[in-house]
Amino acid sequence: MKVLFIEDEPVLADDMLEYFSSQGMLCESARTFTAASEKIMNYAYDIIIVDIGLPDGSGMKLIPSVVTQNQDTGIMIVSAKASLPDKLEGLRLGADDYVTKPFYIEELNARMHALYRRKALKGTHRIVFDDFSIEPELKVLYHQNTEISLTKKEYQLLLYFIVNKERVVSKAAIAEHVWGDYADQLDNFDAIYVHLMNLRKKLSKASGGKEYISTVYGMGYKFNS
Repeated sequence: MKVLFIEDEPVLADDMLEYFSSQGMLCESARTFTAASEKIMNYAYDIIIVDIGLPDGSGMKLIPSVVTQNQDTGIMIVSAKASLPDKLEGLRLGADDYVTKPFYIEELNARMHALYRRKALKGTHRIVFDDFSIEPELKVLYHQNTEISLTKKEYQLLLYFIVNKERVVSKAAIAEHVWGDYADQLDNFDAIYVHLMNLRKKLSKASGGKEYISTVYGMGYKFNS
């Protein structure tokens, strides 16, 4: 799960980044309206957590841009404002949930997972393809009830392919989704090739030779279930 935290309070922003990164999420942050707008325009996210009160603009005005960019992105407002008009306005603009500060970070975690299931995974608690199954809450892949050991990057790749199944995804899109802010620091796509090769081998070995990830030459890769 790739998450953007739009929050100008340094302590809260750092706490969320530390906690959710430890939960295996790919986390990025923006402390201003301007920085958030730039990220939303250039990158895709599974979940965006947005504060209303930013130093250079209202977080409310970011919501239509997110909806326009990607309708599958889950939008959650986190704000100290608890008034009903603010909540209704946020939901009217396209937000999916509204959490009032202060909050327990475990509650935010639960709401984010529920939102991710509803938006990206279309409501499912368990993803099944052929004899494989994925438990998103546990971040575990099974083949006929036998666990298949995956690295963090391999799991992120697999889930990204499944969410985008039957679509061609470019190497650049894969790098940006799996490496986030660090994608620009990659000298080439060798890291993608290595993780992708290992994932392909594990899926092929478990399935008796079936190839699930095909190369679309000159364009990228496609997951075939």
